[in-house]
Amino acid sequence: MIVVLMGVSGAGKTTIGALLAERTGWKFEDADDYHSEENRKKMAAGIPLTDADRKPWLNALHERMAQYRQKGENAFFACSALKEEYREVLASGFAAGEMRFVYLHAPAVILRERMQARHHPYMNPALLDSQLATLEVPSDVWSVSVTGTPAEAIEEILARLREAGLLTSGAKEQ
Repeated sequence: MIVVLMGVSGAGKTTIGALLAERTGWKFEDADDYHSEENRKKMAAGIPLTDADRKPWLNALHERMAQYRQKGENAFFACSALKEEYREVLASGFAAGEMRFVYLHAPAVILRERMQARHHPYMNPALLDSQLATLEVPSDVWSVSVTGTPAEAIEEILARLREAGLLTSGAKEQ
C-alpha cells in the first residue's frame, strides 16, 4: 500500500508522514527529495513550478512508488499532488486498493502562519498563493483537517487505515 499525503505547503505532510512511519513501521519518503536542483532554485526564488517542471519529478516519484509495490512494502509519501492529472501520473499502473491519497488541509491563514514560522531550504512562503490557485481539491480521497495538532491528524489517518483493513494486527503501532 502506498499512502500519499497530499496538499499545499504548510499542511504538515512531512511531519505527519514521518510520524506515521514511526507508528506503523512503514517506509516514508518526502517528494521534495526528488526535485531537481533547477526546481529547487526556482521555488527558493518564489517562482512557481510549471507542469513541465513537475513532469520529471512526478515520473521519478511514480517510479519510486512502483519500486515499493514491487517489493511488497508499504510506504507513506509526502507529495503536494495538487492537480488531478498529477495524481493520475502517480497512480498510473496501480490497481485499485494499492494507493490511497489523503488530502491534508487547513485554512490559508493557518498554512501561511506555519510556513512563516518554519525554515524550508527552498519552499518560499510566497508560493502558497500559487499552490492554492493550482490546487484541484480532490473528492475521491480521505480528507483530513490539520487545523489541530499533528497527533490528531495522525490518529484520524490511523483509524481510517484500520477501518479499511490496511493496518494488520502485525503493524507496529505504538
